[in-house]
Amino acid sequence: MGVFTNILRIAISAFFISTFATACSNGQCKLLDECSSDGDCEAGLYCFSCAMEFSGSRCVRSTATDQFKLLNNSLPYNKYAYLTTHNAFAIDGEPSHAGVPRITFNNQEDTITQQLNNGVRALMLDTYDFEDDIWLCHSAEGKCHHITAFEPALDTLKEIEAFLAANPSEIVTLILEDYVKTPNGLTNVFTAAGLMKYWFPVSKMPRNGNDWPLVSDMVANNQRLVVFTSRKSKQQSEGIAYQWDYMVENQCKKSFLSAFSFYYLPCLKREGVDFNVQQLYHSVESRFLSNFHINILIFLDGQGGMKEGECPNRGESSPLNDKTKSLVLVNYFGTIPIKQVTCEQNSGDLINMLKTCYAAAGNRWANFAAVDFYKRSGGGGTFQVVDTLNGELLCGCDDVHACVAIWVIRSLQAFIMGMIYSIHQD
Repeated sequence: MGVFTNILRIAISAFFISTFATACSNGQCKLLDECSSDGDCEAGLYCFSCAMEFSGSRCVRSTATDQFKLLNNSLPYNKYAYLTTHNAFAIDGEPSHAGVPRITFNNQEDTITQQLNNGVRALMLDTYDFEDDIWLCHSAEGKCHHITAFEPALDTLKEIEAFLAANPSEIVTLILEDYVKTPNGLTNVFTAAGLMKYWFPVSKMPRNGNDWPLVSDMVANNQRLVVFTSRKSKQQSEGIAYQWDYMVENQCKKSFLSAFSFYYLPCLKREGVDFNVQQLYHSVESRFLSNFHINILIFLDGQGGMKEGECPNRGESSPLNDKTKSLVLVNYFGTIPIKQVTCEQNSGDLINMLKTCYAAAGNRWANFAAVDFYKRSGGGGTFQVVDTLNGELLCGCDDVHACVAIWVIRSLQAFIMGMIYSIHQD
C-alpha cells in the first residue's frame, strides 16, 4: 500500500508540474520567456537564441515603438530618434543578381520591406555605377564588382516607395555612401522608382543648428523622404543634401578583403583551383582567411566606433559637439559583421556607447542609431535603445512610454492655464 501511495503521489505531482509549470505558448510568452517558436511569443516579439546573453531560446523584441502614434508628430524632425540599419541592402540569403556567387559581407537578415514594417526608419545604402545602371554593392575602393553586387538600386527604392504609399504618416531617411559618378544617376533612379513625389527639398533643411520643420508639416506636405549623400557636389547638381552639412557622425571605418581577395581568388577559380564561397565567408567571419593554404590575418582597424568610453568623429564629419549641425548619427557595428556577437552588441553595449556619444556631442542624444542585424538582441535590443533615445529626447525619461503620462499632465496644465487666462480676460 505504501509503494502504491508513493507512486500515486509522484504521478499527481508530475501532473501538476506539467500542467502549471509548462512553458508558455500560443502567443502568450512575454519578453525573455522561454519559447520554442515565434508563435509562442506575444505580438512584437519573436523566438531567438543568444548564447552570449542566455541559454536556450527566449522571446525578444522584433518591432519598434512608433513614437508618432504613441505621442504625436508635432515636434521638429530632429527632436526624434530613428532606428537605422547599416548596409540595409546587404541581406543574408539575398540571391545573386549579377550572375556569380557573391564574396562579400552581409549586415542584415530581413528584406527592406520587413525592416521598414518592423520600425526601421533610416536605411544606409551604398550606391555604385555598375553594368550601365545604379546598383547597391558592398565593395571597396569605389568600384562595384560582380562578386560584391547585391541588386539594382531601383529594386530597393521601389520597396521604399511601396512602404511610403501604404503608410502616409511615416517618414523614411536614406543615408547614401555614394560612389555614383553618372550625371544625374541618382536623380534618374529615384524618379524611376516614383520617389520624387515624396522628396524633402534641400531648401527646407536648416543650417546653423536650427530645428528642422515639424514632422506633422512634413507629413501634411507629403515630403516624407529625407535623403543624404556623401558626395558634396550633388547638393548643387542634383539637389541631394550633403550629409555632413546637416549632421555629425562618429567614427566608422570599414575594412574589406584586400585586392588579392577580390581579384586573385576569382583568377584562381578560373585556373581550376577549387574554393568554397561559404567557407571563405565563414573563415573571414573568424577573422582569418585560410583558403589555398594561405593564412592572412584580417587586421581589424575599423573598430574605432566601438571602443568603450570613446566616441571620436568620423573623418568627414565635424566634431560631434559642433552644434551648427542639428542631427547626430551614432554608428555601432564591427568592421566584420559577426551574427553571433551582435545580439550582445545590440543590447547593453549599444546603450553604453550612446551615453558616451551623448557627452561627446555636447549633451545631445543621437537621432540615428545605426546597427548590423538589427533584430538580434538579448531582450529589448535596438528597439528598447530607440525607446530610450526617444524618451530622453521627448521628455527626459529613459523610456518613451514614460512620456505619455508626462505629456498628459503638460496638456492638462496648458488647458488649465488657458482657462484661467480666458477667465481673467472676461
